[in-house]
Amino acid sequence: MQENAQTNENTTEEPVITFDSLGLKPEILKSVKFAGFTAPSPIQAQAIPVVLAGKDMVGQAHTGTGKTAAFSLPALNNMKLDGSVELLVITPTRELATQVSDEIFKYGRNLGVKTVTVYGGSSYKRQLDLIGRGASVVVATPGRMLDILKKGMLNDFAPSMVVLDEADEMLDMGFLDDINEIFSYLPTNRQTLLFSATMPQPIKTLANRILQEPEFISITKGETTNTDIEQLYYVIDEHERDDAIIRLMDSEETQKSVVFCRTKSEVDRLSNVLSNAGYLANGLHGDMEQRQRETVIKGFKNNSVKVLVATDVAARGIHVNNISHVFNYHIPFDPESYVHRIGRTGRAGTKGKAITLLTPLEFKELQRIKKKVGTSMAHAFVPSKTDLRETTIENIVKNIENQKIYDEAHKVLDKLKEDIDEETIMFKLISMILDKQDIKGPSNIGIPADKIEAILARAGKRNDSRGRGNSRGRGGYRGRSNSSGGNRDRNRSGGGYRGNRSSTKRHRD
Repeated sequence: MQENAQTNENTTEEPVITFDSLGLKPEILKSVKFAGFTAPSPIQAQAIPVVLAGKDMVGQAHTGTGKTAAFSLPALNNMKLDGSVELLVITPTRELATQVSDEIFKYGRNLGVKTVTVYGGSSYKRQLDLIGRGASVVVATPGRMLDILKKGMLNDFAPSMVVLDEADEMLDMGFLDDINEIFSYLPTNRQTLLFSATMPQPIKTLANRILQEPEFISITKGETTNTDIEQLYYVIDEHERDDAIIRLMDSEETQKSVVFCRTKSEVDRLSNVLSNAGYLANGLHGDMEQRQRETVIKGFKNNSVKVLVATDVAARGIHVNNISHVFNYHIPFDPESYVHRIGRTGRAGTKGKAITLLTPLEFKELQRIKKKVGTSMAHAFVPSKTDLRETTIENIVKNIENQKIYDEAHKVLDKLKEDIDEETIMFKLISMILDKQDIKGPSNIGIPADKIEAILARAGKRNDSRGRGNSRGRGGYRGRSNSSGGNRDRNRSGGGYRGNRSSTKRHRD
């Protein structure tokens, strides 16, 4: 008997959490299924019951984990839909405000929920008019929301739930004073939720002030970066940045990527370089008009833009799915920026890759970021022309194997066979494909293996002398060693590509 009881206990499985089991209304469940969700993410499974119960909450989770659904689904479920604004969501950027508003509308469409986006650069009258027509949800940026409240433009504005989304990004962008002032205009009898990827002290202080006995939910497991993101770094000379970024894009199977730059002028220059290299690239920075920004982001979402070149501030809050790669053209100034940058990929349970370029002089900055965020980065070598050609041949073989055969193909073959034997025909056709795979740039890019070993050894000695043990933070080697680093083509102006490469290789259209 005792043995049987032990067996039964060991085979007992924890109940599987589904959206159906969370107590949401049928109309919301219908929208969830229409959106393609099969099961709640960890933050959704933990947060939805708390929000449904009417409790205040602090949610700490990486970007891309489904935070919008985590608060909006239960918020929509609890709405009275009496024609007043019941939910206010504050986001750091106009782009994120638009995306959150679109998502909430999608989840609430079967309930007839109306959402309005409020941000600077657009007409006050239109935004206020839309709210007055019975909006249940307002998604706003801090500056415009505070302006509207201070001027008394909204009558009887008393949302029963307020959400701060991406609170740490709002802190980084200098909105903390605005946030504090906004809450002075809001009713004290409300439910307040705060979501943040990181929890610096100012965010903790804000949470203590605006929340009442909140529940704390964290799915970060003590790490600051997403484990679904593979992180690599490449050590190069300063003049090789353009060559390196293009060679890596050529070698990686990028679907959609973001390249982060430090300055607006660098964004403009690099987006032109990548466009000339045959990539569907466009830039995004703070000096652009709002209409331009919206056009670029729309293009990035619908795949007419495959490479978004952006500054940190411009890209904050851009949550677009299916971003396969993030490239750091320069290593960021601080660890928090690194976390925010690479969080654009590896979203919603998908795998992503973050690639950072740095020079030997910037190696200490890399060590500082690794220590601060507790992340694991692997060193890799930029593929040589020989490496890339081998990869290209493998891809050609796969493409030929998967190529659909058209009915007209036999006509072409029959005509060719009148003058050429079949083996020669095949060689000529394959050579035509290879002609279009021209690999630009120097043969080898980046610091060769022997010099990298010396850099890592010096870094290890510095760590040992500071009492950090024997770990050198190498994170392992990836790729092939470019040990023959001395034979590089140095005659290219600025390392950039000039001229049209639209006839080059795969994944560019």
